[in-house]
Amino acid sequence: MGFVERLRDAIGAKYVLTGDDMAGYDSDWTGKYRFRPLAVARPASTAEVAAVMRAASEAGVGVVPMAGNTGLMGGTHAEGKLALSLERMNAIRAIRPGARIAIVEAGVVLSQLHEAAEAEGLVFPLTFGAKGSARIGGVLGTNAGGSNVLRYGNTRALCLGIEVVLPSGEVLDTMSELLKDNSGYDLRDLFIGSEGTLGVVTAAVLRLHPKPAAYATGMVAVPDLAGGLDLLNRLQRATGGAVEAFEYMPGHYIDAHLAHDKSARPPFEERHEHNIMVEVGATAPRDATPDEAGEVPIVAHLEGVLGEMIEAGRVLDAVVARSEAQRREIWARREAAAELTFAAGPAIIADVSVPLDRVSDFLDRGYAEVSARDPGARFFVVSHLGDGNVHFTVNPSQDTDKLYDAVMEIVEDIVADLGGSFSAEHGIGLGKRASMARRKDKVALGVMRAIKDALDPQGIMNPGKVLP
Repeated sequence: MGFVERLRDAIGAKYVLTGDDMAGYDSDWTGKYRFRPLAVARPASTAEVAAVMRAASEAGVGVVPMAGNTGLMGGTHAEGKLALSLERMNAIRAIRPGARIAIVEAGVVLSQLHEAAEAEGLVFPLTFGAKGSARIGGVLGTNAGGSNVLRYGNTRALCLGIEVVLPSGEVLDTMSELLKDNSGYDLRDLFIGSEGTLGVVTAAVLRLHPKPAAYATGMVAVPDLAGGLDLLNRLQRATGGAVEAFEYMPGHYIDAHLAHDKSARPPFEERHEHNIMVEVGATAPRDATPDEAGEVPIVAHLEGVLGEMIEAGRVLDAVVARSEAQRREIWARREAAAELTFAAGPAIIADVSVPLDRVSDFLDRGYAEVSARDPGARFFVVSHLGDGNVHFTVNPSQDTDKLYDAVMEIVEDIVADLGGSFSAEHGIGLGKRASMARRKDKVALGVMRAIKDALDPQGIMNPGKVLP
């Protein structure tokens, strides 16, 4: 029996796609990475994933796990390989409000989990623009961050346990529901962020949090990024660490959004160069219960802090949402980032992180040094300013590999000098393998290769990704 025939026998013929039926599985979200898989397998259970992996192991066929396929670094490139789609494994097995956990399969769409948690008065706080298509397997594979890392942490901080099918077809069950478990190596964290190069994550136990009873959300214009950091620190002190999102959108970002979306409105009457979206979440009744005048304390608190800073000259302008519709308008502006990034043509995406007080240094040097190398380059920047993650996108004057590498090396040099990382939340995939070779500690790379060889001796799991 041939490999494809064995797959059909294992999971059903209609769930193994070949030829023209693979349309939609032959490109990543960006359109930059196009490929033609050997076949597409769409299993519906952990047992079926295990059967697929056993067949692939015996045949020596490379396997590329595919969740929502919303990545930006070519992590799902599957030329001549088996694309393993987890979209049919989309069950929310349980929401347990008492323990504040959700047990879900890898194909669950992020927004579906948001809705299921909210129905129980809880939140799964991981959020970003692609939440309507990104799936849990993908966010685990890349250790996704998003806009609420400041308060809740990356995906690793939101996961208690996972189920993984190894390259051999064996099932590793670490579906722990425990907050404390010191029984040896933390295998969960080994697979989270490995981008499918060590195994196929099929399910997870995820942490839920109380849903804030009220939000205070606003747009704030500051004179410089130092003023933004001052604002963040003051708000953290004033709210007891309740700042959920602190997102930087420079003037050119606002300009691009207004040009792209004709229904959008500017955040302020005047244009400002440094714009920050801030959101504070209140769970305590004292902060969330409106007073007799209908004033929500957390909103009044935010306005009070902003008013003091305006008087001190540390804030230039501020607008605070007074309705859910206004809050959603503010979030829509930020969540348009991915769409706007690719609207301007070929893009070099540098997804980096630096210490919070070095973001301004990074941007000043990045603009200057990239412009010196490519005077025709244009920039598009947005930042999770509260955690030091900058999405520094360059639209180069020429779409060439040589210029791509040159720009990436310039960015890497600046980041290294500032004590940062060349990869913050998008992962490595294909797009940053050269960066890994240039910048990752050689001993660390050796340890990674040893782990890869031990778990995947045939090298069939997402081959060619992450490791240079």
